[in-house]
Amino acid sequence: MTGVLVAELERVRQRTLDLLDPFDDTQLRAQHSPLMSPLVWDLAHVGNFEDQWLVRALGGTGVGPHHDDLYDAFRHPRPDRPALPLLGPAEARRYLAEVRDGALERLAARTGDDDPLLIDAFVHRMVVQHEHQHDETMLATIALMGPAGAAGGIGGIATAPVETPPPAVRPRQVLVPAGSFSMGTDLDPWAYDNERPSRTVDVDAFWIDATPVSNQAYLEFVEAGGYDDPRWWSEAGWAWCRAEGAVSPLFWSGRGSDRTVERFGRPLDLAAVALQPVQHVSWYEADAYARWAGRRLPTEAEWEKAASWDPALGRKRRYPWGDDDPNDLRANLGQRRDGPADVGTKPAGASPYGAEQMVGDVWEWTSSDFTGHPGFRAFPYAEYSEVFFGDGHKVLRGGSWATDPVAVRCTFRNWDLPVRRQIFSGFRCAADA
Repeated sequence: MTGVLVAELERVRQRTLDLLDPFDDTQLRAQHSPLMSPLVWDLAHVGNFEDQWLVRALGGTGVGPHHDDLYDAFRHPRPDRPALPLLGPAEARRYLAEVRDGALERLAARTGDDDPLLIDAFVHRMVVQHEHQHDETMLATIALMGPAGAAGGIGGIATAPVETPPPAVRPRQVLVPAGSFSMGTDLDPWAYDNERPSRTVDVDAFWIDATPVSNQAYLEFVEAGGYDDPRWWSEAGWAWCRAEGAVSPLFWSGRGSDRTVERFGRPLDLAAVALQPVQHVSWYEADAYARWAGRRLPTEAEWEKAASWDPALGRKRRYPWGDDDPNDLRANLGQRRDGPADVGTKPAGASPYGAEQMVGDVWEWTSSDFTGHPGFRAFPYAEYSEVFFGDGHKVLRGGSWATDPVAVRCTFRNWDLPVRRQIFSGFRCAADA
């Protein structure tokens, strides 16, 4: 177990360093959007989190609490962070290395596995996932840098196999029959508090899209005047659309055959990515499209049942295809590309109901508000999940192309405000059966 934990800690740290290596100190210190932190804040924050949980919480001295205030996300909102006396890039890297030495010392001396933090190596798995989550956040920041992001490159992205989509990809739906299923988990050692406890949930029969909504399908909504017609928007959504001046997803520009999508500062013809899932859409945009299409967003219970429940065996799967680890044939995960894979190119990753690409490619908005499962207990700190309950956040499911495989599963719950679209978010539609 210790060897596996060390390997995962080293792997995520290498990902972090590779991701930021192409950028100079000025780019790392700058705030590229008020929605995001300076990259150097995220870099030192993952070290501070590790110091708190893998060193000090386990009995070590650590680097000490004098950095805790600077890197407390709740004390300092993102727009305020550039004005803080942050560690510089070189200092932050040294800080991470010093903390890691202490964490490995504590791991080698690990005792008392009856400590809730150490059962199934919970706290180590939490820290690994936390850093991967910040890597994905930093990728979103780099995407907002525009040409500067393209000039620096995207560190760590490997070349994935070129895929050939089916000759004709038409939107289709799969039926999920009525019945109960087990939602959440009690057993997964990687699960966060908001995924627990497991419970039985009854779900009425429903239809759900077999794949996420593509750029091609979403373009039909745009060209039909969807952003100019309040019929398709909730009251709050229409107010956001007008205030934002939104006319298409984030990073889209142009009209007709000249329409392009910017990806990490590089313009791509929309036609070249037409079959990829649409990404960088807010919850309001996803909801408006679903209304226009005569459908709706799935609840998160519907999403999880369609993704994970095996009706033949009467049990839950960790991933849509089963319990085996992800690979590139099953899911587009782990930053192997700089965006989603075409819809219809991952049939090996289908769920028992025939829903494909439910893990990877894009985070999928659901209609559900973020709250705790019945019996929820905050662990090991309320600021991870509980403080966001009932605060207007919507649940996203499934992970994106930028999500590491250890940081996603069918029970994993992400959340964000309905206005957010700098994240790698998309959606699929559902309907009552």
